Amino acid sequence: MRRLALALLVAIAAPIFMGPGQPPPSRNIQLSAADAAELDRLSAYLNGMATLKGGFLQIGPNGEQSEGTFYISKPGRMRFEYKPPTPTLLVADGHTVAVANTRLNTIDRYPLSETPLGVILSNDVDVRHDPALVSVQHQPGELVINLRSAATRTRANISLVFTEPEFELRQWTVIDNQGLSTTVALRDQQPGATLAPSLFILPDKNPFARNRQD
Repeated sequence: MRRLALALLVAIAAPIFMGPGQPPPSRNIQLSAADAAELDRLSAYLNGMATLKGGFLQIGPNGEQSEGTFYISKPGRMRFEYKPPTPTLLVADGHTVAVANTRLNTIDRYPLSETPLGVILSNDVDVRHDPALVSVQHQPGELVINLRSAATRTRANISLVFTEPEFELRQWTVIDNQGLSTTVALRDQQPGATLAPSLFILPDKNPFARNRQD
């Protein structure tokens, strides 16, 4: 379960994936004027997002499924809450990211500034100039952004799907170092939702005892 939670953490970092301390990959992509303008419009959409609430369905490499509810409040705050039997809760409070496992009664913490989340949860996203960008694809009603996570990669290992022409992040897929993929699909999104500050309090040893906002 921890592996799936970390895959979610990595995926949520896109489209600006490179975090502090990571050398940026060399820039090879050549964008058309139309694609450059579209990516600037996508950046404006992401930067204009203050809060977001919705549901998610996560599909693992072997077809295993988990679902739950997510909350984002920029800058810096996020909560991904899995439904039972998945014992996982991921919370960022603006400074720290905590991944809790209620079954094992463990909590792993990471400085937000040392994870890619520190960038996607900011208010200054620039997709077009992201050095991790590998390619842009257009499909009927969709814009697909393909990125790579490290300079040593020659191919994309993260794909994000947005609806277009009206942007909405629909889903993402992450391919890990073993070539296994995890897909997260978002649904019932509510941009601009009013979110209680208590949602973003870091979990203690009983993380689901916190008050929730349904």
